[in-house]
Amino acid sequence: MRVIRIILVPIILLAGQLRADQAREIIKKVDQLYRSASSYAKMEMEISTPHWQRTLSLEAWTQGTDKTFILINSPKKESGTATLRLKNEMWNYLPQTAKVIKVPPSMMMGSWMGSDFNNDDLVRESSMLDDYTYKMISPAEPEPGTLSLEMTPKENTAVVWGKIILTVREKDYLPVKEEYYDEKGRMMRLMEFKDIKQMGGKTIPTVMELIPQNKEGNKTVIRYLKTDFDIPLKEDIFSLRNLKKGR
Repeated sequence: MRVIRIILVPIILLAGQLRADQAREIIKKVDQLYRSASSYAKMEMEISTPHWQRTLSLEAWTQGTDKTFILINSPKKESGTATLRLKNEMWNYLPQTAKVIKVPPSMMMGSWMGSDFNNDDLVRESSMLDDYTYKMISPAEPEPGTLSLEMTPKENTAVVWGKIILTVREKDYLPVKEEYYDEKGRMMRLMEFKDIKQMGGKTIPTVMELIPQNKEGNKTVIRYLKTDFDIPLKEDIFSLRNLKKGR
């Protein structure tokens, strides 16, 4: 029995290490999927509630993980509205009043443009790889051809969620869905990734559907129409001066 135990322990440890390495590889790929040194994207955001529906046409520029500029081109009522993020600070430009408004910390959980995404989603600097601990899990009802991981925030990390369950395709680790839970273990929202395509030199899900679990009939869908990664961008794109121009 002692010989068997001596043989089994290294095998179990090795299997555990392999699973940990695989989990890290998955998280790293998902974490960097839409990030790059710089990027440009043309998108549509469709917002649906039980009472109304509208679609926004957007353009977005990013540099690293701490600079974002978003411009709304349509509908006409919102055309010219823009958002600037610099690290953990955020401003909105409203063309109707020609004013720049800084978003205070108390409003970071507020809805962005009436969507199911909040302001914190846009300014969030958190990294799945750096800010969460993660492990491979076996769901009660696993989807064929997928792998699942559970992520919990590290101590003293400023994140909103109690845990996130990430499901990816086993063959290429592309995300299938993310389930967001509060600190009491209640699922608060579901993000589903669809319509995988080659775009901007990457293979990415070009459709993301965000469905809040506490707002029946609400859904926000983002569709990527065009993306470019690792492109040269002018530094003044990410400035308050450019934000005030509304373009």
